[in-house]
Amino acid sequence: MTAQSIISKRVMTLKPSQTLAISARAKALQQAGRDICSLSAGEPDFDTPEFIVEAATKALRDGITRYGPAAGDPELREAIAEKLTNTNQIPTNKEEVLVTNGGKQAIYNLFQVLLNQGDEVIIPSPYWLSYPEIAKLAGGKPIAIPSSPEDGFKLNLNALESAINPKSRLIILNSPGNPTGRVVPINELKALAEILRRNPNIQVMTDEIYEYLLAENEKHTSLAAIATDIKDRIFTVNGFAKGWAMTGWRVGYLAGNQEIIKVATALQSQSTSNVCSFAQRGALAALLGPKICIEEMSTTYNYRRKLLFDGLKEISGITLKEQKGAFYAFPQLPIGNQDSISFCKLALEKVGLAMIPGTPFGEETCMRLSCAASNETINDGLKRLKLLFNSLY
Repeated sequence: MTAQSIISKRVMTLKPSQTLAISARAKALQQAGRDICSLSAGEPDFDTPEFIVEAATKALRDGITRYGPAAGDPELREAIAEKLTNTNQIPTNKEEVLVTNGGKQAIYNLFQVLLNQGDEVIIPSPYWLSYPEIAKLAGGKPIAIPSSPEDGFKLNLNALESAINPKSRLIILNSPGNPTGRVVPINELKALAEILRRNPNIQVMTDEIYEYLLAENEKHTSLAAIATDIKDRIFTVNGFAKGWAMTGWRVGYLAGNQEIIKVATALQSQSTSNVCSFAQRGALAALLGPKICIEEMSTTYNYRRKLLFDGLKEISGITLKEQKGAFYAFPQLPIGNQDSISFCKLALEKVGLAMIPGTPFGEETCMRLSCAASNETINDGLKRLKLLFNSLY
């Protein structure tokens, strides 16, 4: 009997991460002495603010190291509910909030409790690469709705509605988006809400993890805030990783229909149980503390984002529409070069530049570059990319 013969069919359908192979190769080249410049980071390069660290440290000293409620620390759930109510304009009580081990577990829990075998999950493309795989683990069938790089990845709402059928169960919305950085404008949100009203059996998950990372004068709007009449069908996923530079803390949350949250809590009680107790106290401090740390990080990202976009625009052959959120650029390769995986491998080997190919995000003609790096690293990466383009085109 081989290991492959006893592995479950649902796990066998998972695709191995194409990004990990490039990351592993970049590390191997660095260890071999190669000078590697990485613009591949999907996490902030800042330290967690000190007042958050202090709150978690105090919790440790105070003995907050035991099991807690599966749904999360009651004070943290209350603070999240107040934040959603006052900041996002989504009236929420703590019974509608589940604290999870990062935003990814919030998505996993929701898909597990909503999806049956064969249910379709409609995902605007490009998308965060884990959405389709988590949907398949829950028995769902991902249905990608492509958008155009030339059009700045505007939601194709006509195609989205045309894809809805009796098997459709869930629509995913991610704004600001990964990998594009696009902020969905309010007119598109209102149009999506109308589609939902015409299709009462459809639920929506909105991933808002990058909500604080916005260009100056840009505004984040939550779908549930402008569609209060269908709020019970809209589930909000968020967390502390990006806004507060807390990626390793693994604290996220799922908010929505109280009955669904109750079932998702039961699921969590039989899998991971509660999120790390003292990490939750750090998250509570983040919500209750001053927001100047977020503003400072966002201001830095805004400068870096402009630096990255301006540099990319100077490279002949790249197609790029400037976006207003997150810390990514998602430029399109020249016409005729449709294989982002091969291009990113070539960039790594030839000029020592690590980027993420667009293929696992659902757009094989693009590549993702991150501005979660120093100005010097961004400028270095741009020089290397320009050098490669000049040699190829």
